[in-house]
Amino acid sequence: MTKDFTKIIGHEKIIAYFKNAITMDKVSHAYILNGPDKSGKMMLADAFAAALQCEKGGDVPCGSCRSCRQTEGRNQPDIIYVTHEKPNTISVDDIRKQINDDIVLKPYSSRYKIYLVDEAEKMNVQAQNALLKTIEEPPVYAVILLLTDNADEFLPTILSRCVRLDLKAVADDKIRTYLLEEKQVPADRADICVAFAQGNAGKAIQLSASEDFNEIKNSAIGLLKRVKDIDLNEMTQAVKQITEYKLEINDYFDLMLIWYRDILLYKATADVNRLVFQDEIYSIKKAASHSSYEGIERILKAIDKAKARLRANVNFELLMDLLLLTMKEN
Repeated sequence: MTKDFTKIIGHEKIIAYFKNAITMDKVSHAYILNGPDKSGKMMLADAFAAALQCEKGGDVPCGSCRSCRQTEGRNQPDIIYVTHEKPNTISVDDIRKQINDDIVLKPYSSRYKIYLVDEAEKMNVQAQNALLKTIEEPPVYAVILLLTDNADEFLPTILSRCVRLDLKAVADDKIRTYLLEEKQVPADRADICVAFAQGNAGKAIQLSASEDFNEIKNSAIGLLKRVKDIDLNEMTQAVKQITEYKLEINDYFDLMLIWYRDILLYKATADVNRLVFQDEIYSIKKAASHSSYEGIERILKAIDKAKARLRANVNFELLMDLLLLTMKEN
C-alpha cells in the first residue's frame, strides 16, 4: 500500500497540520503521535516521512520518485525505524545505538534524517533522558517521531520539547463507508465492527477481516443470554477461550458493553433500527423487559470497572467473579 495521506481514514486536522508544516518549511525536530493501538499513528508517520523525503518536493509523496519507491519497501536509507529486542522495554542502548550515535551522520540521500519510534511509551527513564539530549540540540536535518498509546508515560521534559498530536476518534459513518465500499463488508457486519471499534478505524478493519469474529460474537451473546444460569467457571473459561483467537480479553468486554447498551437503548426508545445486534432483537426486547434502568447502568459500570482492573493486573478469576455477580443480580 502506498504510504500516502489519501489512504488514511479520518485524522484530517493532523494531515492538514503536516502538510502545512511542509509547505511553510516549519517542520519540527520532534513529534509525539498519541493514540490507541491501530488508530493510524504509523500510517500518519509513514505518510509524513514519505512526503518529507519525496524528491518532487510537494506536501504529499508522489509515489513514483526513487525515495518514494524506497519508502514503500521500507528501505529508504534516511528513514529509520527504531527497534527493541526486549518486548516491554526500549532501553538506553536502543536509543543510543539507533538514534544518538546515528544522528550525527548526515543524511545519505535526502534532506532529512527521520527516526520513527513505535511503542515509544516503552522507553525507560534512562532511554528518555538519552533521547532528551538529542532533542534539545538536534542537527538541522533531524526529525524524530514518537508513536505512543500513552504520552503521559513520557518525562515532562520530553513532552515540553515535542509537538504533541493526539489522534481523535474517527466518525462512525466514515469507517462504515470505508468498510462497505473499499472492503465490501456486508452492512450488518460493518455496523457491528463500527460500533465495536469506537472510532478506531484500524480496529474496525481488523475485525471485519477476522474469520473468528462471528464465532466470538455468538459465543459472547450466547453466554449473556443465559447469564442468570451460568456459573463462574463457565464464564471464566468462555472469556479465556478468546485468547486463542486474535482478539484480546478487553475486546470481549467491549462486546458485552455493546450488548447491554442495545438493551438500554431499546428500553429507553423502543427503536429497533438503532440496535447494533439486529439479529438478536427478540432477545434484546426480552432482556429489556426484565431489566431496570438502574440495573443495566450498574452492569455497564461493572464492565468498565473490569476493564480498568484488568489493566491494573487484578486477579482474573476475582475480576470475573465480581462481574458475573453484578450481571446475575441485575
